Amino acid sequence: KVIWTVLVTILGYASSLPVGDDSICTAEELAKYKIMFTGKWSQTAFPKQYPLYRPPAQWSSLLGVTHSSDYSMWKKNEYASNGVRDFAEKGEAWGLMKEIEEAGEKIQSVHGIFSAPAISSGTGQTSTELEVHPRHPLVSFVVRIVPSPDWFVGIDSLNLCEGDRWMDEVSVDLYPYDAGTDSGFTFSSPNFATIPQETVKEITCSSPSHPANSFYYPKLKILPPIAQVKIVKLKKSQLGLSAPFINLPAKSNEIIDSVS
Repeated sequence: KVIWTVLVTILGYASSLPVGDDSICTAEELAKYKIMFTGKWSQTAFPKQYPLYRPPAQWSSLLGVTHSSDYSMWKKNEYASNGVRDFAEKGEAWGLMKEIEEAGEKIQSVHGIFSAPAISSGTGQTSTELEVHPRHPLVSFVVRIVPSPDWFVGIDSLNLCEGDRWMDEVSVDLYPYDAGTDSGFTFSSPNFATIPQETVKEITCSSPSHPANSFYYPKLKILPPIAQVKIVKLKKSQLGLSAPFINLPAKSNEIIDSVS
């Protein structure tokens, strides 16, 4: 009776523990996907203060990671890391890549890093491939809005696993975020550090509620998506010899775009 009571107590305690997003993934060992990022930042959709030169509207390289629930690249309403700050403000990737590498070494929460080339205009498409694992089925990435104080788009911990299978395809509309590290209101604002640092916030047509804000459109109920991402599972017959995963360089502030 004592043993049975202890066993029931242990099982009851275990069932009350939080379950991570990736803890129930029982899919096949590995899956590969193509990720396609499409910029929809046009002068028609976002006419206010649309950057036409010095520099014109464009997108930075995409930097992403496949990981477990033990790792977080960025989260809404939480403070951005130094690496995310450098990427959102200046497009410098080395700090963020170093953070990802360290997380992978400490708690083995990272499976791979992937990147896609920059887009030289507000509209256009870039793509690359990524690989997920049952213990690392989550995808996160960031793309800097250029020019901007510290604005970006991205995905936080998208789970590509559904029980015992990998999702075939997923599309997500993307909206601008403020990293909370620079207080500029417009695309071309000079550097003005936010002290103390604020948390990551979604930028909407009414927030920040200031007429100088480049995304302030008080007559709209919601901003149109400024970008979209589509992730499609590759069939075995589509798998090529290219390797989308990056070996972190010793010294660099640039994302390696040649991989894709």
